[in-house]
Amino acid sequence: MTHLPALVTLLTVLLLFGTMWAVGHARGKYGVKAPATSGDPAFERAYRVQMNTLEQTVMFLPLLWLAANYGFTGWAGVAGLVWIVGRAWYAVAYLADAGKRGPGFVMGMLAWAAVLVMASFGVGRAMLIG
Repeated sequence: MTHLPALVTLLTVLLLFGTMWAVGHARGKYGVKAPATSGDPAFERAYRVQMNTLEQTVMFLPLLWLAANYGFTGWAGVAGLVWIVGRAWYAVAYLADAGKRGPGFVMGMLAWAAVLVMASFGVGRAMLIG
């Protein structure tokens, strides 16, 4: 379990690569030339999936490593796996139908909230103990 946060980090990079690939594929399929960020609705969904995943990753990864480094390595890793599954579910659902993205988004946000609590508790405890 000590290496689970590292695995989650690698999986997060693969998820980011997947969203990047989906946008590139949609650009070609729907003729949306860079630097445009609008066009066919299917392209716009792929673009929003990528941007939202990037936004979430910026908040998620630091918390994952704070939680892991301050006493919650295993639990942070488990929450990280839940986050990956939620984000993947969100991405697949959003690409198919934007109205179906909710459950994956909620799953990812709950996992994010869990690592936020772990990181906050761990850092707070460390500050109190010295």
